[in-house]
Amino acid sequence: MPPPPPLGGPRGPVFHPHEQLHQLHYCIHSNPPWPQAIILAFQHYIVMLGSTVLIASTLVPLMGGNNGDKGRVIQTLLFMAGVNTLLQTLLGARLPTVMGASFAFFIPVMSIVNDFSDKTFTSEHARFVYTMRAVQGSLMVSSVINIFLGYSRVWGNLTRFFSPVVLVPVVCVVGLGLFMRGFPQLANCVEIGLPMLILLVIGQQYLKRIHPRAELILERFGLLFCVAIIWAFAGILTVAGAYKNAMEQTKRSCSVDHSYLISSSPWIRIPYPFQWGPPVFRASHVFGMMGAVLVTSAESTGTFFAAARLAGATPPPPHVLSRSIGLQGISLLLDGLFGAAVGTTASVENVGLIGLTHIGSRRVVQISTAFMFFFSIFGLFLFFYFPH
Repeated sequence: MPPPPPLGGPRGPVFHPHEQLHQLHYCIHSNPPWPQAIILAFQHYIVMLGSTVLIASTLVPLMGGNNGDKGRVIQTLLFMAGVNTLLQTLLGARLPTVMGASFAFFIPVMSIVNDFSDKTFTSEHARFVYTMRAVQGSLMVSSVINIFLGYSRVWGNLTRFFSPVVLVPVVCVVGLGLFMRGFPQLANCVEIGLPMLILLVIGQQYLKRIHPRAELILERFGLLFCVAIIWAFAGILTVAGAYKNAMEQTKRSCSVDHSYLISSSPWIRIPYPFQWGPPVFRASHVFGMMGAVLVTSAESTGTFFAAARLAGATPPPPHVLSRSIGLQGISLLLDGLFGAAVGTTASVENVGLIGLTHIGSRRVVQISTAFMFFFSIFGLFLFFYFPH
């Protein structure tokens, strides 16, 4: 008979060290030098910023908000992403996962928007504020689902049935689900989006093989180089007048000075609870939001497994998953209190960045929250850098 496993040993699938650390420069407990860690953290911030801006830019105009409202929603989403990421990396799953705005809440939020589209308000801004209050109430009530499933350990018991046959399709569907949200935006400005995509692929797959030093730099910081080059290219096109006679949609997507966020944003603004007013509770809105909460629970679970695999950590056991999902419910409650437009979930894009850079350090993700807090408070710097 084989000896019994140690009392503190792992329960569940265990990857061998050579499988865990294949091409991994820094695992979850090892940390790169501070200068590299800060640059890598800024890269994580850049990745999550794209989805945050895309969600706010899509939802706020439909709610009736103006450019100033869109800026405040972006700042709130960034602030809550920083808070929830710190909570999850310190008290929850303790994996290098960024907690960002989730596209899963698009459908319930859109149902709330459509519910108020035929109502009479004194102005479009009043309709926006009332819609945000309804979203607040729905997020706060639906957060009870995650809190109950997590801290009652029901979710951990369910995850015992999450075999690779279940997890792999979940992670793939979550990742491919972003394709329909982000990739069509490329067609709005193909001369900017397509070179960015081609440059990133060439830099990551081919240019890094020129020299060992180039491989190290492009593998870790290739995304920042691509963003800087394409941003400069977009600036040159704008100054040269390439979009002077273009359509309004093309100007908003391609021009670097046509977002109006800088002129409508204050220098300093700290998001605070109930910033849109007292929440509005409706049963029909809450039930729709509960469906999105369950979707994000499965989404985060698959993301946690992927993050553990790429960061050189053992798969999270059931009690850790229960704790992380319960804490995600508290994060949803905080999102509702502070008036975020959508709830948060574990960011699949940032886990993909771990696989791209082979840096699985938890400290890097925690440092990235400093950028989220800074740019959420000093919004003028955020919109000067990323006006779209």
